[in-house]
Amino acid sequence: MTHEQPTSPTGRRERAVDVLVVGAGPAGLALASRLAATGGVGVEVVDREDEPGGVPRHCLHAGFGTRDLRRPMTGPAYALHWADAAVRAGATLRTGVTVTGWSDGPPTDPPTGPLAVDVTSPAGLERITARAVVLATGARERPRSARLVPGTRPAGVFTTGELQRTVRLHHRPLGRRALVVGAESVSYSAARTLREAGVEVVAMVTELPHHQVSPATALDARLRHGVPLLVGTRVGELLGRGRLSGVVLRRADGRSTTVACDTVVFTGDWIPDHELARLGGVTLDRATRGPAVDGAFRTDRAGVFAVGNLLRGIEPAGTAAREGLLAAGPVLRHLTDGAAPATRVPVQVEAPLRWITPSRLDLADPRVATGGFILRTETRLAPWSSLVVSRAGSELHRQRLVRGATPNRTLRLSATWTARVRAEDRDAGPVRISVEH
Repeated sequence: MTHEQPTSPTGRRERAVDVLVVGAGPAGLALASRLAATGGVGVEVVDREDEPGGVPRHCLHAGFGTRDLRRPMTGPAYALHWADAAVRAGATLRTGVTVTGWSDGPPTDPPTGPLAVDVTSPAGLERITARAVVLATGARERPRSARLVPGTRPAGVFTTGELQRTVRLHHRPLGRRALVVGAESVSYSAARTLREAGVEVVAMVTELPHHQVSPATALDARLRHGVPLLVGTRVGELLGRGRLSGVVLRRADGRSTTVACDTVVFTGDWIPDHELARLGGVTLDRATRGPAVDGAFRTDRAGVFAVGNLLRGIEPAGTAAREGLLAAGPVLRHLTDGAAPATRVPVQVEAPLRWITPSRLDLADPRVATGGFILRTETRLAPWSSLVVSRAGSELHRQRLVRGATPNRTLRLSATWTARVRAEDRDAGPVRISVEH
């Protein structure tokens, strides 16, 4: 339920809700729709953007909803579907509302106390207290500055999100010749957006030795649209005063060349939008840089959950929405009994694997709500390689990778082995995931 208290002496309104969801992307909206539909639970979703829906709302291409909703739709339609679902179920949806921090005092170890956040909006300052807080703040691409690319600071430099907002939402003109940095799915989406805006894509570049998409996608860009792919290549410097005039590319063998262009789009290299989690004392996973959660999406702060691309960077919108739906059960159980797991076991990966999520197991209930684990690899894994799950030198599970695996593409591991991680073995150390060729 939602309760509003009198305005405080500072002029700040104070309100209480059962569940506060921070982030109105697919994960947060899907969670809110399922929670509110149970009845008797007051759910409020807040988002700093002016419109709900997250990234899909400015992705005009089709293909959204084919897995989770079983029908294809454009990004804006997909965003509208989940926003409407949350409101119809009875959730309160508020946009243009920014959570500025936690107001229940500094984090403690172990974290205790009420869950309360301070927010600001055109209506003024508020303090919202909740029995459970779900963080669904998503992820963002690292911009040129975070990638430490040297050179001048000309106009014409974008991330994929900035490109889509410029073209789809603001309808502003771009340049004439563009270079796309990256060769994963989002990179090819950026190239398609550029072509639709009348911009020639002169090349795509990646530091990896190969693209990270299906062969059909790569062939379509190269053969039908004439976009060359330069592998083993990085951006060495940006050139131009006022407007970008070119990009210096450096090959792995030391050679360099300059490509004339007036637009460059940095794609991929996602980082979870984890500032609020960090301010709240939530432990971050060192590999994913998102909150470390167990199979029920619980962080190590009682009552605080995390879902969607905040956990690890980027996955398809359908994956984020399914996680939101699955997290509703654990959140409801928390509202009922409030119990937090006593002991969690870390789940760690070994090179060439980069990260895994969830990265914790609750020994009392090691099941994984998602039905499996999501991993990424740093290098290409050959077909028929195996993922080996072990603990204290004992093998728990082995999974063959029939098609191998590619960097920047989803790799899944079955969770059938989690029942073998027994509570009586609490001192046996972490679970380790390795690759055997």
